[in-house]
Amino acid sequence: MKEENTLPNPENPESFTGLKLGKPKESAAGIPAVISAVEHVFGEMNMARGVKALLNINQKDGYDCPGCAWPDPDDDRSSIAEYCENGAKAIAEEATTKKLTEDFFAKHSIAELSRLSDFEIGKKGRIAQPMYLPKDGTHYVPITWEDAFQKIASTLNELASPNEAVFYTSGRTSNEAAFLYQLFVRQFGTNNLPDCSNMCHESSGTALNETLGIGKGSVTLEDFYEAEVIIILGQNPGTNHPRMLTALQKAKANGAKIIAVNPLPETGLISFKDPQSAKGMLGIKAKLTDLFLQVRINGDMALLKAMHYLLLEEEEKNPGSVFDADFIRNHTTGYKEYCDHLRSFDLENLIHQSGVSIAAVKEAATLLKGRKKIIACWAMGLTQHKNAVDTIKEVVNLLLLKGSIGKPGAGTCPVRGHSNVQGDRTMGIYEKPSEKFLNNLKREFGFVPPANHGYDTVECIHAMHDGKAKVFFAMGGNFLSATPDTLFTAAALQRCKLTVQVSTKLNRSHLITGEEAIILPTYGRSDKDELNGELQFVSCENSMGVVQLSKGSLTPISSELMSEPMIVCQLAKATFGEKCHSRWDEFRKHYDNIRDAIEATIPGFSDYNHRVRIPGGFYLPNSAREGTFNTFNGKAPFSISGITEHHLADDEYLMMTIRSHDQFNTTIYGLNDRYRGVYNERRVIFMNELDATREGLSKGDIVDLYNQHEGRERVAHHFIVIPFNIPEKCTATYFPETNVLVPINSVADKSNTPTSKSVVIRIQKSY
Repeated sequence: MKEENTLPNPENPESFTGLKLGKPKESAAGIPAVISAVEHVFGEMNMARGVKALLNINQKDGYDCPGCAWPDPDDDRSSIAEYCENGAKAIAEEATTKKLTEDFFAKHSIAELSRLSDFEIGKKGRIAQPMYLPKDGTHYVPITWEDAFQKIASTLNELASPNEAVFYTSGRTSNEAAFLYQLFVRQFGTNNLPDCSNMCHESSGTALNETLGIGKGSVTLEDFYEAEVIIILGQNPGTNHPRMLTALQKAKANGAKIIAVNPLPETGLISFKDPQSAKGMLGIKAKLTDLFLQVRINGDMALLKAMHYLLLEEEEKNPGSVFDADFIRNHTTGYKEYCDHLRSFDLENLIHQSGVSIAAVKEAATLLKGRKKIIACWAMGLTQHKNAVDTIKEVVNLLLLKGSIGKPGAGTCPVRGHSNVQGDRTMGIYEKPSEKFLNNLKREFGFVPPANHGYDTVECIHAMHDGKAKVFFAMGGNFLSATPDTLFTAAALQRCKLTVQVSTKLNRSHLITGEEAIILPTYGRSDKDELNGELQFVSCENSMGVVQLSKGSLTPISSELMSEPMIVCQLAKATFGEKCHSRWDEFRKHYDNIRDAIEATIPGFSDYNHRVRIPGGFYLPNSAREGTFNTFNGKAPFSISGITEHHLADDEYLMMTIRSHDQFNTTIYGLNDRYRGVYNERRVIFMNELDATREGLSKGDIVDLYNQHEGRERVAHHFIVIPFNIPEKCTATYFPETNVLVPINSVADKSNTPTSKSVVIRIQKSY
């Protein structure tokens, strides 16, 4: 039996890095954002490489930011800085010249590396060659590409069933790579295609498909500039989508009112100093939010119903003055039933459950009453609760009541987190493919795709844990640090026969492995991708359905890297052998051939190779944007659902996991969260000051956090208490440090998304 200190550690270390506290910032961006961006970029590469990287990011002939999916302007773009602070940080991480070769892995065991924090692991650099961890091995050793593909192929072909393999996808994967990946997986014989969308906006897609007939948002960037009201729910754009602040500032200048709904008062929604404007550079801030509604965690449903209750009262006083009667009559069903449903609620109880004052809710209703150009934006603050799908349907109810769908300046806007997570789903990365999509694959490629649904992310973790899935293949991402119930997920991965990671940089998922493990190093977005003497490009779909090219411009840090499309092609050749279809050879010759296959298979991509080369790309069809609903009767149904009441014991609290400002998903850029006034530390818990006092806690006290779910105790040790402006009985912590507390079996109804924003915890002082 191995000694405990030789076993890899699935969690971040429980030691502290030296907390320093300051006052939360009153405005986002400005000069500090510029300084932070410069420090990160030029701390990872020389001046020439750094300048070249920044000048090409998000340009029409450049490469798509590997960060968030916020859209680029359709018209002119800044030639100097068409990116935000966190976009610059993402490029600094990806384009770094630090690289890891076999010497690094020979020097450091996986157990030793696993004792580092996710921040320290990520800062080691780019993986420069394929690496292999043999059974019972303690160190990764080099492996050739050919041997790596043969090892993976032979393991796959030895499985008793294709369903014993799981193929995960992160949102960074390009359209071309994602299409080939799902094609390979389905030719192999399974629909086990979990992806990061299962953990974030799956609730949005489910709700929107059931109500509007399309699982995507309906607005464009230009709609923001025509909107009368923009509601932002459960989203922190100042950290997670900073370029959105520019759009909000422009919307404000055009007369829009902005309502922010969140348990925390996020700096980016309060005011903004645009670093690309003269006023911003001079420190002049623009106020963004007109009304901040500080809900309790998961109080959004009660708040929305309270607003709708008040609007209905006004509508009944003067019919036709508040709701869009023509739209409701011609484009919706269930209006009368929904109104009856609203009347059944007690307004006072709705107000209590929301945590927002009656005065503030009435102010919100007044802002909405006479306006019909309304955009509703949301992110993880809505999607990661048990009632997430119903809550998003209630957002849709508001837009239906106001006729705010399918018209300029109005519609749905789920703000996607990763740069091509929406495109991956469009390409077929989905465990529940439609019959139409499978028939298109059959027609175009001459094989019968599997029809049975595959595993989503939570299901695949259970399958690995139960021994039903024995091979885990990840196309990007940091699966272990992204998923819930860290120790359970780690055990699941370790029960696999083989785990494979297609990666740019080292992360914790390379250190918690199956019996054997392989790392396949790939290009980043910024890397030049040359094939047969010609520079290739890929394409991505942003949060608003625009598909545009992405062409790297930097010299790769190693000649041992391979692009994701080529990795899939080589894997298909090795796995299928003599049965391999000749199309895989075509795909290896030029990416245009991949796009031709996408055009022939997926609606909306006609003349793909031509249109994607038009500067700025093209919009995919969007029925909701066009004012039609692909439902069974062509109308959008009003949704009826109750409110969720959290009955907490006196010593229980509701915890939500959040990002720091120096973070994108599981990538930790630094140890600061300057907008919230937290520096050089991540092991903190934000608490209401009255709650802390009742628990006998003071600022700086060290506590342990406990979750009890279905009879199993989960513990996260050593967190520093920070009294903060957060509603009573609500707390917030950073992920992935507290993912260990998120129960694997606590998921959203219908979407099966982990409830990372609704974790019941107890807090005890550490001794």
